[in-house]
This record gives sequence, structure tokens and C-alpha cells, in this order.
Amino acid sequence: MIFCSQCAAPTARIIPTDDNRLRDVCTRCATVFYENPKMVVGTLPTWSEKVLLCRRAIEPRYGLWTLPAGFMELGESTEEGALRETQEEAGAAVTLGPLFSVFDVVQANQVHIFFLAEMVSESIDPGPETLEARLFTEQEVPWDLLAFRSVRGSLERFFKDRQQGAFRVHTQTLR
Repeated sequence: MIFCSQCAAPTARIIPTDDNRLRDVCTRCATVFYENPKMVVGTLPTWSEKVLLCRRAIEPRYGLWTLPAGFMELGESTEEGALRETQEEAGAAVTLGPLFSVFDVVQANQVHIFFLAEMVSESIDPGPETLEARLFTEQEVPWDLLAFRSVRGSLERFFKDRQQGAFRVHTQTLR
């Protein structure tokens, strides 16, 4: 940040009084600007024995496969955001299940949160951020063409949990 969004004065990168980290601070009005991780929320939708994946029509990772997910918006819960992103990216109606995986993606300053979800029908209608949406069995998943490590980790854990007959919440830090 170069200029204060409150008064337009220059900012300086300093450690404010009573803090322990470098922050952008306005040199005139002393407003401290805190930057926090972005929340990415989505679902791991299933239909019968298959999972729904979307092929990205946007960067980063254009053309690669992912779970339907995106940035959480102000004024919505993680559950609401996951449902919205599933509808926007895959055009799939789902019944939201429990929290399944949380990945701290430290290098990207993001937290990726995925919920289990059951599709209401096989009907999908991908939105403009998706080139294609498809249902895959475990053997059909394009493992070498997955866009993000959090997606791969969620899918690997999903298939393992399903085989063991019990789903649990998974967490991991990716650096």
C-alpha cells in the first residue's frame, strides 16, 4: 500500500506501538492497515460414486481441473459462499454436507475450505469461469491436471475416507 485509503497521505511500513509485525501505517492519520488471508470456499460435490470437477476458464491455472470454489464475499458465511461458488462455477444444485478439509496456503495468504456436498441431480450448467464441468470416478480423475494442491489433497482424503467408510475433517498447512 502506497497511500492511505482514509486521507490519501503516504504510508510507511513500520511496527506500530503495541504490535509485533510490520504493517502499512498512514504517516498523517496513523491508520494501521491489517492484511489478512483470503478465504477460498467450495464444495466436494458427489453424485453416486462420482465427484464433480470444473475445468478453469480463468487464471491462475487456466485449463486445469478443480473443485468448485472461490473467494468468500463480505456478508456471507463459509457455507453460503461454498454454495454460491458451486452454483456459479458448475451450475450444480447441491445439498451441503459437513466441513471436510481446511488447507492453510501460507505462500498465497489464503485458507481453502471445502465442504462435502451431494448433488440434487446430475444437471450441471457451468458458468463463465468454467470451460467444462464433469463427473469423475476415482479412476477417471485427471490427477496430473489438477489446479491446486488443496484440491488434490481433498480428493485423496475423500476417496480414502470413503473406502474406510467414515469421513472426518482434514487440515493441512501448505507452504
